[in-house]
Amino acid sequence: MSAFRLNLLDFSNKSVATLHFTWFAFFLTFVMWFSLPPLKPLITASLDLSAQQWAALLTLNVALTIPARIVVGSLVDKFGPRAIYTLLLAVSGAILIAFALAQTFEQLALFRFLLGFVGAGFVIGIRLVSEWFPARQVGLAEGIYGGWGNFGAAAAGFTLPFLAIHVYGGEDGWRYAMITAGVIAMLYAVCFYLSVRNTPKGSTYFKPKKSGGLEVTSKKDFVFYVLMNVPMYLILAVLAWKMSPTNLGLLSTATTYVLYVVLLGLFAFQFAQIYRVNKEMLKQGAAEHDKYEFKQVAILSWAYLATFGSEIAVVSVLPAFFMSTFEGLSVTQAAMLGGSFAFMNLIARPSGGWVSDKCGRRISMSVILAGVTLGYLLLSQINAGWPLYLAFAAVFTCSLFVQAGCGAVFAVVPLIKRRMTGQIAGLAGAYGNVGALFFLTMNTFIDIHSFFYMLAGAAAIGLVFVQFLKEPRGHVVEVNEDGTLHKIEVS
Repeated sequence: MSAFRLNLLDFSNKSVATLHFTWFAFFLTFVMWFSLPPLKPLITASLDLSAQQWAALLTLNVALTIPARIVVGSLVDKFGPRAIYTLLLAVSGAILIAFALAQTFEQLALFRFLLGFVGAGFVIGIRLVSEWFPARQVGLAEGIYGGWGNFGAAAAGFTLPFLAIHVYGGEDGWRYAMITAGVIAMLYAVCFYLSVRNTPKGSTYFKPKKSGGLEVTSKKDFVFYVLMNVPMYLILAVLAWKMSPTNLGLLSTATTYVLYVVLLGLFAFQFAQIYRVNKEMLKQGAAEHDKYEFKQVAILSWAYLATFGSEIAVVSVLPAFFMSTFEGLSVTQAAMLGGSFAFMNLIARPSGGWVSDKCGRRISMSVILAGVTLGYLLLSQINAGWPLYLAFAAVFTCSLFVQAGCGAVFAVVPLIKRRMTGQIAGLAGAYGNVGALFFLTMNTFIDIHSFFYMLAGAAAIGLVFVQFLKEPRGHVVEVNEDGTLHKIEVS
C-alpha cells in the first residue's frame, strides 16, 4: 500500500479486511441505536404513546451513551477490541429484541435506556483500526471506519420502515423489523469474533498500567482531567431536568432530586478512581518516556464537540427549519434536506482523515474548523428569500467541513498514547454527545438563527484551541512486558 492510498478491494490484506469487518460492526451499532426515530408513527400507534412519552424515549436513547463511551474506552484498552465489540454487538442485539417485544411504556423506557450503551461502539473501532494501520494512513482508515459506520443511522431510516410496512406489515411490523436488526447484530458478533484479531501477527497489544481512569503525567494535567469530567455530569443532570415536572413531567420532583444525588455520587466515585490510577504519579512524578500533554486530549474533545456534536444537533433541527422557512415544502422533502447533512459522512470523514495524514494534523484541523465556522455563519443567513437550491448548497458545503472535522479529530486521537487510545477516544466521543445535548437544549431557548451563530462560535473557539495542538512527531514510547521500551511511529 502507498503512503496515502488504500486498496479497499484487496481483502487478502489483513489490515484492509480488518477495516471492513470493523466499520460494518460500527454500522450495525448505529442501525440499532437509530432504529427508533424512523419507526415513530408505527410505534406510537401500536402502543398509543403520548408526545411526552415519545420525547422521553428519545431522551433515554442517548442518556447512557455519555458514560458508556468512557466505560467502554477503558474496557477496550484493558481487554482488547475483539472481545468488547463482540460482547457489545451480542448484548445490544438482545436488548433491541427485548425492546421490540415490550408491551408497556415502562418496558420500552427501560430497554431504550439500556440500548444507549450501543452508542459507545464507535470507541472500540478507533483502537482496533489504530492497531492495524501506520501513522501515515491512520487518518484515512479511521475516517473510513467512522464515516461508513455512521451511515448506519441513514440505513436504519431507509430499511426499517420498509421492512415494517412492506415486508412484515400489520400492527407488529415494527417489532419484526427491529428483531431482524437485533438478530443480524448477534449473528455478526460471532462472525466478528472469529474473523478479527486485536493486532497484526507479532505485534504487542499495550494495556494501561491501571484501569478506571486515564493516566496523566503531571499534577496540572490531573486537575485539568478532573475538571474535564464535570460537563458530562452537568449535561446528564440537564437530561434529568428535561424529564422532571418542570419540563416533560415524566419524573416526580423527588425522583429528579434522587437522580441529581446519584450523579453527584458517580462523580465522586470517578474522582476516586482517577486518583487511584494517578496516585503514584502525583507522589513521584511520571517517567520521562511516559509523558504526554493532556491538553492534546482536551483540544480534540472540544473539536469533536464542535463538529460531531453540532452535526447531531443540526440533523435534528434542519427538517423543521426548512419546512418553516420554505413554503410548500413537504415533510418528505424537508426530511431529505435535513438528512443530507449526515449523508456526507460517507466521503467527508475519510477525506478529513486523508487530508490530515497528507498535510499535517494541526493545519488540517485549522482549515477545517475555519470552514465549519464560516459554514454555520452561512446557514444563519438562510431565509425565505433564498432559492431552495442555494439553501441546499449552503447545507452541503457546511456539512462537508463538519464531517471532515470529525475525520481530522480521530486522525490524531490514536497518535497520543497507544495504550490509552480507547480511553482518549471515549472522552472525545463523550464530548461529542455532550455538545449535541447542550446545543439541542439551547435550541429550545433561542431562535434558529441564534442557534447557528452559537454553533459557529463553538467552532471558532475550537479553531483557537487547535493552534495549541502539538503536532505528533517522531515516536511515542510504550513499555514491553519485559521492561524494554518500544517505539511507535506517529509521523
